Amino acid sequence: MAAKTPLAIVKDKFGEKAKLVEAIEKLTNDGLWLARSTEGKGLAHVSNAKLLRLHATFSEVKEKFGTREKLVDAVLDLEKRTKDTGLRQKLSEWPVPRLFDAYRSAKKRAAGPKTASPKPRAEPRAKAAKAPAKAKTPTKAKKA
Repeated sequence: MAAKTPLAIVKDKFGEKAKLVEAIEKLTNDGLWLARSTEGKGLAHVSNAKLLRLHATFSEVKEKFGTREKLVDAVLDLEKRTKDTGLRQKLSEWPVPRLFDAYRSAKKRAAGPKTASPKPRAEPRAKAAKAPAKAKTPTKAKKA
């Protein structure tokens, strides 16, 4: 079965695009959103796929952290740079999706590389009896 289109997902979950935009605006009113959208345009002019990603990101951030500041603190904790005020100021200027991506990346780095369990070795095959190696014939030394 083919994957659903973003429009079909919006219609299934929210009914229409306007309700999805309202749901995102409710999540962004709690201090998660940086007001950097262009005047005259807004979330209503954004594609359905991007709106769905924004809703998923804002929902997860709201559930895990609650505010942008707590998300910034979590990124700084994972990076072990909690006292770095310059980085804190820089991260506080980032939009939430970028911050959340930085959090997930830092979390993966902090977890370290995955240690794969060693694969059990296959039983060695019985080697075919080899013919004795031919003796090398001495080569004549080159005259200088």
